[in-house]
Amino acid sequence: MRIGLLTGGGDCPGLNAAIRAIVFKAEMGYGDEVVGFADGWRGVMEDAVRPLDVNSCRDILPLGGTILGTSRTNPYSTDGGVEKVLDTLRKEGVDVLIAIGGDDTLGVAHKLSAAQVAVVGVPKTIDNDLSATEVTFGFDTAVQIATDAIDRLRTTAESHHRVIVCEVMGRHAGWIATLAGLAGGAAEILVPEEPFDIEAVCKRLQRLHDKGQFSSIVVIAEGAKPAKPFRSLQGASDASGKPLDQFGHERLGGISNAVAEEIEARTGFESRVTILGHVQRGGTPTAYDRVLATRFGVAAVEACHDGAFDTMVALHAGEIIRVPLEEAVGVSKTVDLTLLHDVVGPFLG
Repeated sequence: MRIGLLTGGGDCPGLNAAIRAIVFKAEMGYGDEVVGFADGWRGVMEDAVRPLDVNSCRDILPLGGTILGTSRTNPYSTDGGVEKVLDTLRKEGVDVLIAIGGDDTLGVAHKLSAAQVAVVGVPKTIDNDLSATEVTFGFDTAVQIATDAIDRLRTTAESHHRVIVCEVMGRHAGWIATLAGLAGGAAEILVPEEPFDIEAVCKRLQRLHDKGQFSSIVVIAEGAKPAKPFRSLQGASDASGKPLDQFGHERLGGISNAVAEEIEARTGFESRVTILGHVQRGGTPTAYDRVLATRFGVAAVEACHDGAFDTMVALHAGEIIRVPLEEAVGVSKTVDLTLLHDVVGPFLG
């Protein structure tokens, strides 16, 4: 069998571990040949292909990023894009294509299955917002990086009696903010699932101050939005008019600046901002992410040989299962507000 492989969307820790697992399982377990496409779906459209074998992938397990490169290219938003993908797969003699990515990348894979392309999906997103799997690799590393940052920010916040607003990734789902905020003992956690009331946030911070806590950490997901507009939100944090990528997403980032400015204006507490941004994506994956990515990679090759196409491998109750791609990309997995209110809530301001 000749297997094609791509990594699409944002990079995250664990991608190379998944690539390595697929290559090792395919070559050593089944005698397959594996080829990798550069830069996600763009590489398939442009026939940018390279051979992958055990020797070339032997030492990539602990590496961050992806040796194949990635992009947010969408063949369905590119003139002739789908036809180019189909032509490349025929030309390269690819029997089955394994796509490693999030909702957008796997959404393309699912659409291609209707064009008789044999595809298997591997879930990847640091946001952990893919439904049908309990967790995606990259998420654990991102939470640990964010938690480490909060721990470091706390010491400087305490030294200067400041409020520090720490912005983390999370477009539609606040999993990183919620878990890192809980692990780091944040005073406030603001997530996309629930519009926040800036007045209530300031009142809670004031109450903590009155009780003798003269510094606070506010963790906010990049996609968090206020229930009502406020003065500081105008301008830099206004996302209107920003260009969209090929999947229709705005480039987020900067809501923390408006929140910090408003907190300082309303409370008088000196406030600062730290936007973690791409720091969360980079570097060495945690042991958990390496193991999960490896398990996913092995299971993806097994799915190929079982003819389980148009499926995604997923984690459920500790086991790796297969779910329909349509189910996997249908609805985003968001934070259960019960977790935020009942578990996290008692520790907040």
